[in-house]
Amino acid sequence: MSVMVDNSELQSDIRSAIFKQREMLTSMISRAMRKLSHDCVDLMHNREAMEARLTKALDEIPYCKHLYVMNIDGIQTVDNITRTGADHAHYGRDRSKRPYMLGVLASGNFRLSEAYISKNSKRPSLTAIRVIRDSNSKHVGFLGADYDLRELPATQGLYEEKQDWQQIKGDPSIRGNLFEQQRVDSQLDSRLDDAIPLLTELMMHHGVFHSKIHFSSSRATIWQVDNPFGYRLLGFEDLIDPNTCLAYPHRDYMKQATVPPETLNPIFEMFRELRFADDNIYLRSGSINICNGMVALNFSCDGSHYIRYDEFLKNGIEFWFGTAG
Repeated sequence: MSVMVDNSELQSDIRSAIFKQREMLTSMISRAMRKLSHDCVDLMHNREAMEARLTKALDEIPYCKHLYVMNIDGIQTVDNITRTGADHAHYGRDRSKRPYMLGVLASGNFRLSEAYISKNSKRPSLTAIRVIRDSNSKHVGFLGADYDLRELPATQGLYEEKQDWQQIKGDPSIRGNLFEQQRVDSQLDSRLDDAIPLLTELMMHHGVFHSKIHFSSSRATIWQVDNPFGYRLLGFEDLIDPNTCLAYPHRDYMKQATVPPETLNPIFEMFRELRFADDNIYLRSGSINICNGMVALNFSCDGSHYIRYDEFLKNGIEFWFGTAG
């Protein structure tokens, strides 16, 4: 049986994927920087020779955008060495207070920073720092390598989204005034007998794989297999007019679907029940994605829920109004 998770647990899968990605990047980068740092020891006081060595090293350090060297105080002693030539603007730059430098000596000889927004390009970036030590293990400087996140290789597949029931609390001010508000019938509320069959038809026979009903504003957003990267907005008139189906080509029910077609109408009917069951706590919007099998609900208390379609159908109204906050 699925268990409810809250906001604090929502990002755990993403964090796990990020951790694995960082491990792979660290393994890929650290060995090459270790070798280069040894070569830098004898060049610390020869700027020209150091820059020549860093230029050669761009072919040795995978996916690196900039290479540079700093003295023990974090002051840059060479230009930024890039694949398009030397960038003179950074010579003499004090990097000691940058996030990737803080605590680097305490973390060992190598550190891959957390992602940050770069100061100059304003893009998500990473910096790898290697402590340069001489043959007596004395700290004589730092070797830095900057990376643009968009240029790094994808070393693993897209993380798996969890399918446990997730409850996310919204705006506290809305929750605090919950019983001072009351549901007002929308245009769509009075015509759900027309809208529900139409949306069911679009999902079963016209390639719509994701539908979201916005009850309060009498509209729906749909995603269709022929154009999965953009959504279509259906207004009130569209939702009650069967002719709307003519605007979308006939498509067989998706092979990738995990939601049985015969459950679509019951899912929409449960949305209706959640909409009208209580005047204070009521459904504002509900969606179903037939590919990942997830139902999403947003209530008047600004609480959101994500739950598998089969568990959603199994639970009755009493279940939701015990937990809808």
